[in-house]
Order: sequence, then structure tokens, then C-alpha cells
Amino acid sequence: MMYKVLIVDDERLARREMRLMLAGYPEIQIVGEADDLASAATAAEQYKPDVMFLDIQLAGESGFDLLERLTFPCKIIFVTAFDVYAIRAFEVNALDYLLKPLSTQRLNVAIRRLKHDEPVPHHPKKFEYDDRLFVADHNRSCFLKIRNILCIQSAGDYTEVMTQAGKYLLSKPMKEWEDRLPEQYFLRIHRGTMINIESVDRIEPMPNQSFRVYLSHIAEPFVVSRRYATKIKTVLK
Repeated sequence: MMYKVLIVDDERLARREMRLMLAGYPEIQIVGEADDLASAATAAEQYKPDVMFLDIQLAGESGFDLLERLTFPCKIIFVTAFDVYAIRAFEVNALDYLLKPLSTQRLNVAIRRLKHDEPVPHHPKKFEYDDRLFVADHNRSCFLKIRNILCIQSAGDYTEVMTQAGKYLLSKPMKEWEDRLPEQYFLRIHRGTMINIESVDRIEPMPNQSFRVYLSHIAEPFVVSRRYATKIKTVLK
């Protein structure tokens, strides 16, 4: 199998070194390079690489921010001079984490991992309740604990994730949330709303056989549509 590779690093010499080292692997096809997040996002959409060798510190920007912009499955191998990001890298399911200066031996290990892990899964794995999700919203990015999500609401082509600490507008469709969140904790109560049942404070019946649901830390209640009323009664009784 041939692997299409995109190299993202803000240092021209570092990109050149990576290109020279990867030239020794016949299964690797370098399709492009980028030196910042904007050009990396553009190149990623254009070439749809199978794997990205991604620096973390990119001229004042973070390589982690690029991950939320990807619209296709792509393996990430971080390449950085700093070891302080290693835990975060593997929390976002990075394939490997390489420290500069690169060694041929260590790169061999990364390529073996790439070949062993093929093909790229097209269906993301389900979240566990104690997992953390890397999110980027406007000028902020952080790790969000799944258990801290109070509810999720549709917002056009986006979804708004509400937590006790604030809101995040993310480019994930409601269907992806429904497919990936643990169903024993997250329940759809409306076509455009999911709630964390652990955050339910109380429910109140309505005259039309539906309910109002009150969540902790959110003042306004959510109305359960009649379509989902029976299910939420069963779950919360």
C-alpha cells in the first residue's frame, strides 16, 4: 500500500530533512508541504493525505488546532522538539510522537506503526464517558471531558456544546455525536437536542404528554418532543 504524506512544519530546513528521510521508504508518497495552519488546512483538503507529519509549534499557532479542521480520516504523527505535548498527542489518538532531531531508527518505528495500523478506520470509535475530546472554538482550544457535557444542540451546520464552564461551537453534526457518545449517558430528546442524563435536575410533565427537562447549571428548560417522550420516561423513571 502507498501512503500519501503531508509534511507540516514552519521551518524550511525541518521540512527538507523530513522529505529526505522519507525518501528512503518506497511506500511513502509525499504529496505536499505546508508551513502554517492555513496552508496546511488547504493542502489537506486538496491532497487528502493518509498520514500527516505535523509539527506542534507553528509560528505562534498550534498543530493541535489543525485536527478540528480535518474532514476526512488521516493518521497524525507529531514531530516536535518538545516532549511536554506527548500526553496530549496520544489523547487525540496520534499514531506516534517523534522528537527532534529525528533519528532513522525512531522514524523506522513510526513507519512500522503506520503499516501495522492500516487501513485508516472510516468510522470513528465511540467515546467513553471518561474520555477527553480536543476542541477548537474561535480563538480557544482545550480538552473537554465527555462527562462535563451537559447538552448538545444543533446550530445550522454546527453543533453547540454546553458545559458548566461555557459553550463551544463545533463543526460536528448531531448525527456524529449520536453515533459516538455513550448511549447509556446521552439521550436525544428532540431532533436538534441531546442531553447528558447525569445532568438532569428534574422533569415536569406538560399537558400534551410531553415533558420539560431541567438540567443542572442551565436555567432554561428543554422541551422533550412527543417522539422521544416515552424513551426519556423509561430512562429517567
